[in-house]
Amino acid sequence: MSSLKVSDLPLAGLKRVQRQRLADERGSFARLFCAEELAAAGWTVPVAQVNHSFTRARGTVRGLHYQRAPHAEMKLVSCVRGEVWDVAVDVRAGSPTFLQWHAQFLSAADGAAMLIPAGFAHGFQALSDDAELVYCHSAAYAPTAEAGLHVRDARLAINWPLPVLGLSPRDAGFAWLTPGFEGVRL
Repeated sequence: MSSLKVSDLPLAGLKRVQRQRLADERGSFARLFCAEELAAAGWTVPVAQVNHSFTRARGTVRGLHYQRAPHAEMKLVSCVRGEVWDVAVDVRAGSPTFLQWHAQFLSAADGAAMLIPAGFAHGFQALSDDAELVYCHSAAYAPTAEAGLHVRDARLAINWPLPVLGLSPRDAGFAWLTPGFEGVRL
């Protein structure tokens, strides 16, 4: 029996992963990652890194981050406390959905995750105080390959549900897209 139900989202390769939660009088149990079950969704390499973020204030935005080849990465993003609005932007060169974005509400209560393929930028907005995310990455963080998009870039026109707060100096410093931006080649 599968404990992860995977469904397609509007952008090619982007998936919603619904965890099956088993509960009894003691509490609950849910699988966060399963290589065998996620292989059909495109995750075919070992997990290289697992990260955790804690975001103190509602409205805070983190992102939009990605890594260029050869360190491009898939991510499985799960909310384990609170609620977030999770955003993925297609930056794959030549993609028919280039620079289109999709967002999903993720919460600890709903048990859903977003599986983001390589070549997508990722960010989120905390919709509750004290939001926590767990990220499984297919590639380790490589500072020389990191890149980002500005969360307020007019060309992306992301409709953040709340006023954007709490950008880090790094995230606030990402340049806006230029007409010459061609995306990432994988």
